[in-house]
Amino acid sequence: MSNLDRQATLQVCGGRGFVVAEPVRELLSPRHVQLGESTEVRRLLPNLGRRMVGAWAFVDHYGPDDIADEPGMQVPPHPHMGLQTVSWLHEGEVLHRDSTGSLQTIGPRELGLMTSGRAISHSEESPRAHARYLHGAQLWVALPDAHRHVAPHFQHHAGLPHVTAPGLTATVILGTLDGATSPGTTYTPLVGADLALTAGTEHRLPLDPDFEYAVLAMSGEAHVDDVPLQPGSMLYLGCGRTELPLRAASDAGLMLLGGEPFEEEIVMWWNFVGRTDEEIRQAREDWMTGDRFGEVKGYDGDRLAAPEVPAAQLKARGRVR
Repeated sequence: MSNLDRQATLQVCGGRGFVVAEPVRELLSPRHVQLGESTEVRRLLPNLGRRMVGAWAFVDHYGPDDIADEPGMQVPPHPHMGLQTVSWLHEGEVLHRDSTGSLQTIGPRELGLMTSGRAISHSEESPRAHARYLHGAQLWVALPDAHRHVAPHFQHHAGLPHVTAPGLTATVILGTLDGATSPGTTYTPLVGADLALTAGTEHRLPLDPDFEYAVLAMSGEAHVDDVPLQPGSMLYLGCGRTELPLRAASDAGLMLLGGEPFEEEIVMWWNFVGRTDEEIRQAREDWMTGDRFGEVKGYDGDRLAAPEVPAAQLKARGRVR
């Protein structure tokens, strides 16, 4: 999914100087952003109070939207570099096309993982014949410097491992949780998991104390470490936790996001993650002139034009420990 904001702003993210090295309960409120003509998303990362969680650098939550008589998601071809996109659905379908030739319909609780590496472009749309409701999340993972120029590629995994307990099913999207490991490719130590809880469930989920964590509320009524979460909100949890208390007042859906704090500082502008002003400006120029990012074939419509880069120099702050 693209950042369609026509006034794209610079985000300086990462660096261990921004990490909370102890357990906290920091509630993050979303910013509402219009995505195309028919989809509004709740943007949780980057946030005024929190820019990253591990290598997770971007989180949008959308729906449930009734799109029975609507076109649904319609995101034209647009570029990415220096990151991975994670498509995750609870309801509906998304048709993914990209410049490597990938064409894949992604369904509920199937992993669509696109690694942009040095450059890729893609589109996302609801199929013409689609389910009534669309509900999901779109996330980005920043690639570390050693791997951010890898060849672009796309992975689709319909069968993912589960961790189960009475009243809880945890689907491991990326990384490892409680001994279960996702087949999705990762480039930094991180975890992403979908947590489905039935009403009345109480459980303590094991965590890695070296990771920082956040929980995104997708649906229902749940308490995370005794903090009530409403759908579309996210609770940042800091580091140093060995377990996470969960309690569901109703059937509820959550997403657990975590990882080793991302050491490098990054420059994130529009749909690009880089390290310098020159990289970002060159990427925009390459997209506008048709170089480097390839072509998305089969999409019925024009590709997105990039917004103007701010006149001020875009600066990353280097590594902070």
